Amino acid sequence: MITLYGFGKCFNVMDASPFVVKVDLFMRMANIPFQVKSGAKYLKTSPKGKLPFIDDGGKVVADSEAIVSYLTKHYQVTLDTELTSEQKAQAYLITKSLDEGLYWCLVYSRWVLDDSWPFAKKAFFGKLPAPLRWFIPSIIRRKVKNNLHGQGVGRHSPDEILAMADKSLTSLSTLLADKDFFFGEQHTSFDAVVYSHLCEFISVRFDCGFENVFTKQAKNYQNLVQFCQRIEDKFYQEK
Repeated sequence: MITLYGFGKCFNVMDASPFVVKVDLFMRMANIPFQVKSGAKYLKTSPKGKLPFIDDGGKVVADSEAIVSYLTKHYQVTLDTELTSEQKAQAYLITKSLDEGLYWCLVYSRWVLDDSWPFAKKAFFGKLPAPLRWFIPSIIRRKVKNNLHGQGVGRHSPDEILAMADKSLTSLSTLLADKDFFFGEQHTSFDAVVYSHLCEFISVRFDCGFENVFTKQAKNYQNLVQFCQRIEDKFYQEK
């Protein structure tokens, strides 16, 4: 059986990383049996030093895009067979936009926003033994801020970053319109991609009912909220 390695359930979603969610949902959609092992400790055994990765009977594949490609070919997945060449091209380019754009807005919303950071800190580091949990979070937070600055998103103001995220959300809402899924009545692998990002804004639950400005903004798009609920009703009934 395939083993998927991720960080673990967090904030009411199956994983804190959209890339882990993407692979998890893809395998559920494709009816591929698998199990999940969770924990940051698996970063040490990942071929690329990141999560997710899978182990398929000794065949180890890292990076969500590479994993989906491997699974599609090896298990003859037919989720996208009805898509046209144009739709496949659109899905690829939008996926890159979400992975390289909206994702960094998500990182900012958790690691940099002062009102969100206490919740992220507790979720990510709360189980660390003392005294590690006294100083490790600040060290990693500083590293994440540096990564955001190097990537470019971190050079903008909070309002500008929220506006960037909103452009992606507006575009996704326009593309979905009143359809059940992004390319019609049947789900495809692209729906797994979109859900993996949207759920990290829309489906998350923080302590005390807290919602940061990014979640509040995302929930303004009712069709995207309904899309997330549709996916969860279909594939995450145990949630």
